[in-house]
Amino acid sequence: MTEDDAIERFWADAKVRANLNRLRAYTGPNASESLRPPAWAFGDSPELADELLQLVLSGTKTATAGALADYQAEDEPLPTVGSLSIVTDGAGRPRVLIQTTVVETVPFGEVDAEHARLEGEGDLSLASWREAHLDFFTRGGHQVTDDFPVVTERFQIVWQP
Repeated sequence: MTEDDAIERFWADAKVRANLNRLRAYTGPNASESLRPPAWAFGDSPELADELLQLVLSGTKTATAGALADYQAEDEPLPTVGSLSIVTDGAGRPRVLIQTTVVETVPFGEVDAEHARLEGEGDLSLASWREAHLDFFTRGGHQVTDDFPVVTERFQIVWQP
């Protein structure tokens, strides 16, 4: 089975088990069940993807952050409240369906301790978050200052097999 086939099978199962098609009898298929959400992995390596996914599955990680410049460079829309995503592991296998609950674009220097804690990484401190994300964004080719725009996102698990 290809990676795309696995994602399609995951989505077919998830939209039923997460009850995303509950109004079908009255309204026909709706957008949340018709359009497969994007599938992606956290981080920039298979190892980091697996590590961060485990934090999500354990309930420790309920937030993430990305460089606004990356969204713009890839012509990718920003996440929106209510949007769904299929999160994959480092090998590209779908593992969990999440839904965005909060999105904000803030300067790097204004990311707060609560967001750092919700990301669930390191020792959960803001200092740890800043160090890890400075390294991550720098690896991505960015020059990070306190004014560097960061898209912060909170999410909840909708379904996991």
